[in-house]
Amino acid sequence: MQSHCMPLRKQGRDASVIGERLHELRTARNLSLRALAEQAGVSPTLLSQIERGVTEPSLTTLRRLATVFGESVASLFADPAAPSVWISRPGARTTLGAPNGQIRYERLTPGNGQLEVLHATLRPGEVSSTDLWSHPSLECAYVVTGTLTVDVGRTSHTVVAGESITLDSHQPHRYRNTSDTPTEIVLAINPPTP
Repeated sequence: MQSHCMPLRKQGRDASVIGERLHELRTARNLSLRALAEQAGVSPTLLSQIERGVTEPSLTTLRRLATVFGESVASLFADPAAPSVWISRPGARTTLGAPNGQIRYERLTPGNGQLEVLHATLRPGEVSSTDLWSHPSLECAYVVTGTLTVDVGRTSHTVVAGESITLDSHQPHRYRNTSDTPTEIVLAINPPTP
């Protein structure tokens, strides 16, 4: 069974924003933790931990919750108090788990819901998701080091260090490291729907 949470590496403003936003959406719809958990296919305990900022949800969990509320995943990060100038520092960034839990994305942008820039390192054999999936965005992946295999529909593209690939995320896609060395990427998504 796939895990729907990851322990927080760094509890930051994003973690509390997500928890606060989920609580706000749940209570506005008069849903109990148990009712929301049932609709999203997760446990009430997990939802409680997310709302309290104790546990970081995976992207799979965020997508399920956003679907229940009819919201975008990006809206769960929207923070009206997000600064107009923000410096992202190593060790102070929040992270998101990929749908299959293999890789973790560091969020390089604040929770303003307008732009999502992520950083990740895929170890040999890791994939961004088990299956190809799509979402309504435009994505650009820049390869910092290594080689990235990008599956878009039935076609695979090889992108090496210094190159980038831009794709319409409506097309089913995923990222893979088929090499025997780590691959480091920076991923920009607009609108944010990781």
